[in-house]
Amino acid sequence: MTNQELIKIAKEAMAHAYVPYSKFKVGAALLTRDGKVFTGCNVENASFGATNCAERTAIFKAISEGERDFVKLAVVSHTDAFTYPCGICRQVIAELLPEATLIFSHKDETQELTLNDILPYQFDSNLLND
Repeated sequence: MTNQELIKIAKEAMAHAYVPYSKFKVGAALLTRDGKVFTGCNVENASFGATNCAERTAIFKAISEGERDFVKLAVVSHTDAFTYPCGICRQVIAELLPEATLIFSHKDETQELTLNDILPYQFDSNLLND
């Protein structure tokens, strides 16, 4: 699947965002090695801590369906700027998608980054096993 196809799917997912407070719509599309795509949008809650980001929605959907081998994650928003994952999402990506290509898009521009580009000193879960 091309980056542009994955971005298109992420934009379609963004349409389902529930954002009555921030009005900040985000969509994500996660591609598995075997070609499945899991989508997510952000879902807000009046208790802001209960809000879930688009990236984590897509990742958790895939994990809950037994998927573990991911190759690309596309993230888009309705703004005129690139939208990058929040800190919590970056840590989830570090643990569950450490080798995936991260794709960000706005207007006609696309960026392809790695986890180390967006989170160079992530917490390593291997430390828990020492």
